[in-house]
Amino acid sequence: MDKKIWIERNHQYTLVDGESGFSINFAGMKFADSDLDNLTDKFSAAHDEMIKLENGAIKNPDENRQVTHFSDRIEYAGSEPFQAVEAFVEAVRSGEITSSTGKQFESAIINGIGGSALGPQLMQFAINGPFWNELSSAKRSNYLKIYFLDNTDSAGFADVIQAIKPETTLVISISKSGGTQETKNNLTAFEKYYDMLELDFNRHAVAITMKESKLDKHANANSWLKIFEMAESTGGRTSETSIVGHLPASLAGVDFAAFLSGAARMDELTRNADFKTNQAYMLAAMWYIAGNGKGDRNMVIVPYADRLVLLSRYFQQLVMESIGKELDLDGNVVHQGINVFGNKGGTDAHAFIQQLNDGRDDFFVTFIEVLQDAMPLPMDETINMGDYLHGFQAGLSAALRGKGRQVIEMQISEVSEANLGMIIALYERTVAVYAELININAFHQPGVQSYKLAAGNILDLRETLMDKLIDLDGFSGNAAAVAAKIDLADDEIEIAGLLDKAALNSPDSVVSRAWNATSSEWIYVIK
Repeated sequence: MDKKIWIERNHQYTLVDGESGFSINFAGMKFADSDLDNLTDKFSAAHDEMIKLENGAIKNPDENRQVTHFSDRIEYAGSEPFQAVEAFVEAVRSGEITSSTGKQFESAIINGIGGSALGPQLMQFAINGPFWNELSSAKRSNYLKIYFLDNTDSAGFADVIQAIKPETTLVISISKSGGTQETKNNLTAFEKYYDMLELDFNRHAVAITMKESKLDKHANANSWLKIFEMAESTGGRTSETSIVGHLPASLAGVDFAAFLSGAARMDELTRNADFKTNQAYMLAAMWYIAGNGKGDRNMVIVPYADRLVLLSRYFQQLVMESIGKELDLDGNVVHQGINVFGNKGGTDAHAFIQQLNDGRDDFFVTFIEVLQDAMPLPMDETINMGDYLHGFQAGLSAALRGKGRQVIEMQISEVSEANLGMIIALYERTVAVYAELININAFHQPGVQSYKLAAGNILDLRETLMDKLIDLDGFSGNAAAVAAKIDLADDEIEIAGLLDKAALNSPDSVVSRAWNATSSEWIYVIK
């Protein structure tokens, strides 16, 4: 591209907020003014829908509920629930609230999945860094070490109990419905673990959930240490600016009010009806134009900051769970979606950038640069370590554009609570607006529900299998033989998986297995 045209394009398509220093540059994307003009009517309609959303309209018709994360965070910082969290954290930090043994709390485990874990993990890593838990209590100003359980993998539980002292650990379970199985499983494991240690788990337990949920009822029935209520209109993947993000952040000394302030600043900027000067609307336009309104290009997120490495994981859920839909709002099959993946710069240059530079042209990349270095590290008399990172980012951007690849560049002044709030709020609104452009419901997750139902079917089959195996004492054979013997031949593949799992996970299991090298298959022996 001619240098003069490139400079003019940068001036025209860079949006800067002088108050915060946030900027986003769309000049490296392939679009013309006419492409934007063709979206004028779509953005006018989308803006009207965003106004309705913030005014309390039902924007998740499948679940007949409002979507309030944009409006809620305006009021939250000065609210009673906000002050209740701050007071609880200060009481824990000062030792006014102690554990069941009378000892001061030193650590907290965040037990949640999806948005209940990803947001708090991102916040903790971005603001406090990867080595927070290794700092002394004095260096942490008596704020807590923070650990996360975000799956139903027993390895996570086994690992975390090696790191904590149970008698000085809070366990915070986060589930809106209270029935999320992964979170429930970890909670059950903790209750049994504390009982085995003869510790009163209820004096270590905190819940964040909806009023009258299963978790709320369980916590109340057992007189848990504290129960914090979350709104029914708060979706998991958009819950980080709510109490879901607040309690884990504050326990680790994060300034959550500053985070909310940053999010509110971005909300203010992106309520602008002129989509060409609205950061979120222009970002949505880039997604739409680059992917032909069908998500035909992958989204690559590359923050040039170690502490922002979890952004790509966070945006995977926010974007893919929101946009990846089979049906549009009119019931038409559309199979919408945008794939999201990423790494961090300049690590990425020694990883997947080879493909971005020379491989398939099926993506657009968003670079996020942090201008202020964490500390001055001179490499010689004229250049700091941070200057190299800038050079790598600018050079890679130029190289990709030189190959005809599409690039968005974002800048923040520093990694801070406020700037993280701005980035999250930007993408939340972009997702909501993009969903309007393609006529889908961004706020439900039918695919997630379908996998839960399928998982339930497998667990029901396991129960049936284990009941029937009791009557097969001494029987041996491959999976097909076992399935046929118990009249479940059509479920042979699923039964093989269940037998494999059972054979390796209990010393007194009703089944064992041995490899038959001749037939190249497992032979199961029923005890």
